[in-house]
Amino acid sequence: MSSLKKIEAIIRPFKLEEVKEALVEEGVRGMTISEVRGYGRQKGHTETYRGSEYRIEFIPKIKIEVVVEESKLDTVVDAILRTAKTGQVGDGKIFIYDLNEVIRIRTDESGKSAL
Repeated sequence: MSSLKKIEAIIRPFKLEEVKEALVEEGVRGMTISEVRGYGRQKGHTETYRGSEYRIEFIPKIKIEVVVEESKLDTVVDAILRTAKTGQVGDGKIFIYDLNEVIRIRTDESGKSAL
C-alpha cells in the first residue's frame, strides 16, 4: 500500500472555487474547508470604518484539507499552486503531513480504501 499524505493549504478566500475545481479535476474525492484567520509576513492591515481607523491583525483565509495517496501528491500540490497563486504577499502556504492511518467510521474501512 502506498503511504497517505495530508495536504493542508491556506489560501485567499476568493480563490476557493478555482482551487476546489482543480482538485476535483485531479481526482480528489473529498476535502474539508474551514474559514480561518491568521497572519504571516502581511502583519495585517489598517482599514477605515465610519471615519475611524482600526487595525485588522488577523486576515481572513480559507484552509483546505485533503488526503491523497503519495502517488498523487505532486499533481495535487501543483494544482493548488497553479490556481491559488496571485504572486502577491499573502497567497498562503501548503503543509504536507505523513498519515499513519485513516479509518472510515461508517464501514470501519482503513487505509486508502477509507478515502
